[in-house]
Amino acid sequence: MPDPIIYVDADACPVKAEAEKVADRLGLVVTFVSNGGLRPSRDPMVRHVVVSKGADAADDWIVEHARPNDIVVTADIPLAARAVTLGAHVLGVTGKPFTPDTIGMAVAMRDLKQHLRETGESKGYNAAFTQQDRSRFLGALDQMARRALQSARSGGGGAA
Repeated sequence: MPDPIIYVDADACPVKAEAEKVADRLGLVVTFVSNGGLRPSRDPMVRHVVVSKGADAADDWIVEHARPNDIVVTADIPLAARAVTLGAHVLGVTGKPFTPDTIGMAVAMRDLKQHLRETGESKGYNAAFTQQDRSRFLGALDQMARRALQSARSGGGGAA
């Protein structure tokens, strides 16, 4: 089984540097997928994919290319759900993993919050991204990537 690839939904992603740091430390390829505006890297293990400006174009590209045991980093719950279905490991930008056991509740909460915003019962403000979130993400991605790498090298399966 090939080594896992880290795919980052890079538009407005606050943890690109952390994802690159973990990938570099473990010798993994990291692929940043966005609608544009990312500074290219000279590192051959860092790839940038620019997709069309269409809604969900980056999400669709990631879903078309990610395989079981790859890692997807995203704050987008619908993309997280699609990636979990593929058998990928999925991590939110605050370090919270999305798994087959947790994705249903995450989708339901997203839908509820969207409904509350649409009906005017909620202003829809998101909590500020903190240094603790960044640190938690770094540790969680490192652990997730090490497990995925171990699984790939031992011939194991995809995400649990």
